[in-house]
Amino acid sequence: MSQSPDTRSLLSASSQLNLMEVDSIDDKEFDIPQVDTPPTLESILSELEDEEEPFVLEDTCVLNTDNMDAHSCDTSSLASSDSGDPAHLKRKRRTVDLNATVHGSVLRHSLLKGISAQIVSAADKVDAGLPTAITVSGVIAVGTSHGLALVFDTNQALRLCLGTKTTGAEFGAVSALSINHDCSRLLCGFAKGQITMWDLANGKLLRTITDAHPPGTAILHVKFTDDPTLAVCNDSGGSVFELAFRRVMGMRSCDSRCLFSGSKGEVCCIEPLHAPPDFRDHPITHYSLLAMASLTKILVIGLKPTLKVWMTFPYSKSDPSSVPQLAWQFVPVQKMVNPILAFCKGDTVHFLLVKKEETGTIHVIKQRQLHLSCDIISLSWINSRTLVLVDSHEKLQVVDRPSQEVLETLDLEQVQLVYNSRHFKSLATGGNVSQALALVGEKACYQSVSSYAGQIVYLGTKSAHIMTLRNWRERIDCWLKQEHFVEALSLAWSFHEGTAKAVVGLFGDPLKRKGVVSDKMVEILFQFTEYALKKCPEQGKIQVMEQHFQDVVPVLVEYCLLLQRADLLFNQLYAQLVENMVAKGVFLESLESYIVADRLGHLTPPIMRDLLAHYHDNGMMDSLERCIVHLDVTSLDIQQVVQVCWENQLYDAMIYVFNSGMNDYITPMEKLFAVIVPTLKEGRSLTDEDVVMGNKLLVYISCCLAGRAYPIGDIPEDLVVQVKNQVFEFLIRLHSADSSSEEEVFPFIHTLLHFDTREFLNVLAMTFEDFKNDKQALEYQQRIVDILLKVMVDNPDFTPSQVGGLFTFLARQLAKPDNTLFVNRKLFDQVLEFLCCPDDDSRHTERQQVLLELLQVGGVVQFNEERLLTLAEKAKFYQICEFLYEKKHLYDKIIDCYLQDPLRKWEIFSYIHNLLSMPGYSPEEKQTVKNKARQHMQELITLDPSKSADLVLFHFVDEVQQIISELQDDQILFKFLSCLLEPREGPHSESLLPLERDLNELLLDLLCRFAPHQLLSFLHTSQHYRLEEAIQITEKYHCNDARAYLLQKKGDVQGAFAVLLETLNQKLCLLTAESDGGVEGENRGQNKDEEDSESTLTRVKDSLNDIIVFCHQSCQNLDQQQREVLWFPLLDAMMASQKQVKGHNAKHTCDVLKELTMEVLTCMSSFISLPAIIQQILQDPVYGRGKLAEIQGLILGMLDTFNYEQTLLETTTSLLNHDLHWSLAHLRAAVTRGLHPRQDYCNICLQHYKRRQDSAEEIIVFSCGHLYHFQCLQQKNCGWGSAAEVQQRWRCYKCSSSHGGRSGISTEPKRSRSASLAQTHVTSVHHDGGAVANRKKVFVEATLDLQQEQSWDQIRSLYQGPSRLSILSELSHGHSYEKTGSLSTALSGTESFQLKLSPPPLFEE
Repeated sequence: MSQSPDTRSLLSASSQLNLMEVDSIDDKEFDIPQVDTPPTLESILSELEDEEEPFVLEDTCVLNTDNMDAHSCDTSSLASSDSGDPAHLKRKRRTVDLNATVHGSVLRHSLLKGISAQIVSAADKVDAGLPTAITVSGVIAVGTSHGLALVFDTNQALRLCLGTKTTGAEFGAVSALSINHDCSRLLCGFAKGQITMWDLANGKLLRTITDAHPPGTAILHVKFTDDPTLAVCNDSGGSVFELAFRRVMGMRSCDSRCLFSGSKGEVCCIEPLHAPPDFRDHPITHYSLLAMASLTKILVIGLKPTLKVWMTFPYSKSDPSSVPQLAWQFVPVQKMVNPILAFCKGDTVHFLLVKKEETGTIHVIKQRQLHLSCDIISLSWINSRTLVLVDSHEKLQVVDRPSQEVLETLDLEQVQLVYNSRHFKSLATGGNVSQALALVGEKACYQSVSSYAGQIVYLGTKSAHIMTLRNWRERIDCWLKQEHFVEALSLAWSFHEGTAKAVVGLFGDPLKRKGVVSDKMVEILFQFTEYALKKCPEQGKIQVMEQHFQDVVPVLVEYCLLLQRADLLFNQLYAQLVENMVAKGVFLESLESYIVADRLGHLTPPIMRDLLAHYHDNGMMDSLERCIVHLDVTSLDIQQVVQVCWENQLYDAMIYVFNSGMNDYITPMEKLFAVIVPTLKEGRSLTDEDVVMGNKLLVYISCCLAGRAYPIGDIPEDLVVQVKNQVFEFLIRLHSADSSSEEEVFPFIHTLLHFDTREFLNVLAMTFEDFKNDKQALEYQQRIVDILLKVMVDNPDFTPSQVGGLFTFLARQLAKPDNTLFVNRKLFDQVLEFLCCPDDDSRHTERQQVLLELLQVGGVVQFNEERLLTLAEKAKFYQICEFLYEKKHLYDKIIDCYLQDPLRKWEIFSYIHNLLSMPGYSPEEKQTVKNKARQHMQELITLDPSKSADLVLFHFVDEVQQIISELQDDQILFKFLSCLLEPREGPHSESLLPLERDLNELLLDLLCRFAPHQLLSFLHTSQHYRLEEAIQITEKYHCNDARAYLLQKKGDVQGAFAVLLETLNQKLCLLTAESDGGVEGENRGQNKDEEDSESTLTRVKDSLNDIIVFCHQSCQNLDQQQREVLWFPLLDAMMASQKQVKGHNAKHTCDVLKELTMEVLTCMSSFISLPAIIQQILQDPVYGRGKLAEIQGLILGMLDTFNYEQTLLETTTSLLNHDLHWSLAHLRAAVTRGLHPRQDYCNICLQHYKRRQDSAEEIIVFSCGHLYHFQCLQQKNCGWGSAAEVQQRWRCYKCSSSHGGRSGISTEPKRSRSASLAQTHVTSVHHDGGAVANRKKVFVEATLDLQQEQSWDQIRSLYQGPSRLSILSELSHGHSYEKTGSLSTALSGTESFQLKLSPPPLFEE
C-alpha cells in the first residue's frame, strides 16, 4: 500500500510548496475545535496531526527522486522566466548556443508544514511565544520568545518541550541554540544571559549556567565544539567565553574562560570548526579551531592544546551596519581535503584555506574573493562547491564558488525571516550595548539560519522552511514540466559534458555518467518531437508553422549529432517528422549547415532522395550543390545526382561526383568546354555566367595539375601523376571528340588563351614549378610551349598584350637557372618588331608596358640592345629607354625621357632629388644629372613651381640669383619665389638663402602686384626684409593696411594711424557717395545698389575694426594727451560722415554709422575719461543741438560702469574681510584647544611626572597626549630654534621618532608648522606644607607640533581650492610673475588677464 502524501519524508514535502505560495498559517486551516478546559502545552504539542509530514534528514549525495510528488511546484529562478507562447511568436531560426549557461532550478524550497503548524498552535493556544531561534542536527530545535525550546524528530513530530513559562519569565527569550554532534545535548542561551543544558534523550535539565560571562548581557551565540565537554558562547558585550563542562562525583559543573574581551573590539559572530563524520580523524581537528568575527577583523584561534591565535585578518572598508558572517567547510584542494573559512562583511566574500603544516603550525592561505552587488546578511555552505547567501533585501542567491557564478536567485520575503535585533541591543537587560553593535544587530539573523548535511533551514515568524539541492534529473524535469525543452536539453548536455554546477546524484566514472545522461537526453528528444507535432498550429500562415518547427528541428539535429546518434535522427525522429510536410521541409533544410561544416557526412538513401527532391522543388540549387560536395559519394545515387546537376548547371557538384564517384577527371572538362566554346567562337562578349564558368575551368585545371581535388580536399596520392598526365593529354589534343571541319587545331588551348591569356599562363607557370625531375612532365612542358608559339605568333586574333604576356611567361621560364625549355631566338626579334611597329599608333601604352615587363623578367638577354634602343626611341617608348639608360648609367638622358613623356613628366622632381641625395651614385654621375637639370630649370619651374623650389633649395641654393634672373614671366617668378621663401619645417627650415633680404623685397613687390590680400600674412611671418624699403614698396602700390602695419612696427604710431584713418575716410566717402547716387538711379538696379551698399558697409566695418584694434594696441604705452590725439580724430571722422549721408536709404546708413560711432565711444571709454569724451561730443553740431537725446545712451552707460566698479570694490573688500576672519577664527580655535595627557608618566624616562616631591619641575604636554619632563626633552635634543631665543620650540619625541627616525634640531627653521599648534609647558611646584602642595603653574606657547599640523591641514582642506585672498593678491600683480598652483590652471588661457579694482579715473576740469 503506497504512502499518503501526509506521511512522506521531508524531501518529498520539499517539492510541495513553492516559495511564492507560502501562506500565513491560521487556526482555521487546522480546524481546532472550541473546548471548555484548555489542554496543557505538553498535550497539545505532543499530538501528531494528520496533515503533518515526517522530517527526514538525508545527505544530498544520495537523494532519491522516485518519491517526488508529481504536483511539485518549482522555484522561480532567474533562468526560468519566459514571455509569451512560442507557438504564437514569430522568431528567427533558433541556433543552439552550447556555451549559453542554463542552470534551471537548483534549489528545492519546501515548507516544513508539521513544524510550522505546531509553532503557530503553540504560540496561539498556550502562549509559548513567537519563534526566536532554530538549530538542526539529527533533530530540529526551535526556541521561543517565552523561554521554551521545542524539539522535533525527523517526522516533524514534537518530541520534547523543554522549559516552562516560569523560567521563561526569569531568563527571557531563547536567543541561541546548539546541539552537539551526537544529538544527546542541547544548549540554550537566553536574552538575560543564562545558559541551560538539556539531555535530549529524556528532556532532563542538566545545567543552568548563570556565571559564565558578565551579568546584564544577552547570549548572542552558544556553540558546541566537536569535543562534547567544550562549548563557546558570545554575549552582547562582544566578549567570547569558553565553557568547559565537568562531572566530578556526580556533580555537574561548568568552568568559564574568557577567550576575547569586548573591550578590545566587540565580537558578534563565532563559528567553531565542525568536522563531518568522514573527517573526524583529520589532523586539524586536534586544534579545536574557532573563528570569531568582530566589527573590525576576523580571528582564527585554537582552543587546544593551548589557547593560541593563529590568524587575524582586518576587513576592507564596508558599511558599519553590515553583518559579519562566518562559515566553515571541508573542501578538496589539490588532492587534499582541508577546511576553508568563508567570511564576509558587506558585499565581498573572502575565502581562507586553513591547513596544518608538517611542523605542526597552522598555515592560512588567502583564496580568490567573491564580489557581489548586495549586502549579505546570511552565509552558508550547502556543499563543498556551493554557497547559499541571503542579502538585506531577503533575496537568496545560490553561488558556485569555483566559477563565482550566481546559479539561482529566490525571494525569501514571504518566509518573514526572524531577526535577532532585540538580543543584539540586549533590550531584556536594559539595552547596555554599544551603538556599533546595535547598528549591526538591525540586520542580524544568525539564529534563524541553520545548515546540516547539505540542507539549510530558515526560521520565519510563523513557519520553518528547508532548502536542499535538487538532483540532476529533478532539475531537468523542472524544465520539462514548464515545457522548456531546449533549456532542458542544454542543461542535460552540461551534465553530459561535466560543465554543470551544483550537480547532485551523478555517480560513477565519466563514461557511465555520460551513458546515463545520454539515455535521459534521448528520452527528452522524443518528448520534444511529440510536443512539437502536437503543438503545431493546424491552420494559419505557413510562415507561422515554419517558425514553429525552426525553433524545434535544428535543436533535435544538433543534439543527435552531439550524442553521435545519427541513427536516432534519421530513423525514429525523421519518421515522426515526415507526418508533417512543413516539419519535413524544415528538417531537410536544417541539415545543410551540418553537412557543409563536415559534421554530417553520410545520409541514408531515403533521406538523400527527399533532400534532392525538396531542394530541387524549392529552387535551392546553391544549397544543394554545397551539400553534395561535402557528402560521402557512396550515399549518393550518382545517375540521379549527375542528371540534376547538369540540368541545373551545378558544375561544382558534377565535378565532385565524377571525380570522387568514378575517378573521371576528363569528362567534367569536356562538359565545361562545351559550355564556353560557342560564345568565344562567335566572338560575343562574355556574360557574367560565362566568366564564372571559365574561371571555374581554370581553377579546376590548376587543381588537377597541382594534385588537389576540386572544390575541396586532395586527389588520392596513387592517382596524382595519372590525373596530371590525363589533363596534359587532354589540353594538347589536336581536335575535340565531336570536331567539325571548321574547328581550329588545339581547340582547348585556343579556347583558354582567348578566355584569359594571363590567367592560363599563370596556371601553367605554377604547374611548371613542380616539374623538376619528372621527365614525362618536362616533355609535356616543351610540347605545350611549342603549341602556344604556334597558336599565338603571327595570329591577328591575339592582341599585343596577349602576345607580350606569352613572351613574358617564356622569358621568366628561360631565366630560371634549371631551365630545360628551348625557344627560337628569332621569335623574340619577331615579337620586338611587332610591339615597336611605328605604323600602328593604337595601344601605345599597352605595347610599351608589355615590352617593359618582358625586359624586366630577363627578356633583355634575347635582344640586341642597340637595336632595341633605336626601336624604342622611334616608337616613343620612354620607359623602355629609361630602362636601357639605367643599365648603361646614362642618368642625364633619363631626364629627357621624363620631360618628353607626357604621362610621367611630373615624376622628374622625385627622380632628380632621389638620385642627387641617395648613396650609390658616383660624384661624376651626380654632376652630370645636376648640369642637365640646371639646363632645363626654366622648363621645370614652369611645370611645377613648388617642387622646383624644393629642388633648388636642396641642390641649387648657390645659383638662386642666376635662376631668378633667367625667368622672364613675372607670374611664374611670383609663384616660384612664394614657394621658395615660404616657412618650412625640417632640416632645411633654418637654411639661409644668399641675398635673402633682396629676394623677400622682390617677393613683396610681386605680392603687391599679384596678391595684395596675402601681404599682411607675409609681413607677419617673414622677418627677412628691410623696414624702410618695405614701406616704400607698399606706398608705391598704395597697400595701406600693410603700410600701416610696417609703420606701427617701425614705431611711428601717428603715421600708421594717419594711413588707417585715410583708408577709413575713403571708404566712408564711398558709402556717402553711394547713398547720394541712389537718389538719381532710384528706378534702375535698385536691388544691385542695395547689394553694393551692403558690401561697402561691410568694408567700412572691417576698416573701423582694424583701426580700433590698432588704437587698443598702441594706447598701452601712451600718455593721456597722446591717446586723445588718436581717438578724437577717429570720433570726428565717424561723426562727420553722418552729416554727408543723403538719399533714399540714408536713414538705414545713418543708423549703422551711429551704431559704429557708439562702438568707438565704448572702446574709447577704457582709455579716455568720460567727461572729456562728452565735452568732445557736445562740440559737434550733430549731437550739440536738441535735448541731449542722442547721447542719453552714452551717459546711462557711464553710470552703469560707475555702479559696476563700485559694486566690484565693495564685494572685494567684503571677501577679503570674510577670508581674514575665517582664517583667524579657525587658527584661534586650534591654538586654544585644551590638552589631555594620555598617561601620568614621562614618555622618555617612564617615571611619574612628580618624580621628586620636594622640587619644582617643568613638564611639557603635546596635543598628541604625550607628556615629557623638560630636562628629558633637552637631553634628547628635541628643541629647535636657537638656544638664545626667549622660549625654545619643542617637538614630540615619540611621534617624530616614529615618523622619521631620531629627531634632532630641525634643519628647516622657517617651517614653523612642523611644531605643535598648542604646545603646553606645565611647571609643577611642590611645597612641603599646607594646602598649597601640588599647585601647578601653567604656561601656554602657541606653536605647532606634528599632530596639530595635521589638524590644521584638515581645517584648511575644508575650504577646497586656493583662498580668495591668494587669488586676489595674485590678480593684483597681473602677469608680472609666474602663477602657481590652482591659480595657474584657472587662468592658464588668459596670460595678460588683469582685474582692475580701481575706481574710474577722475580728471580736473
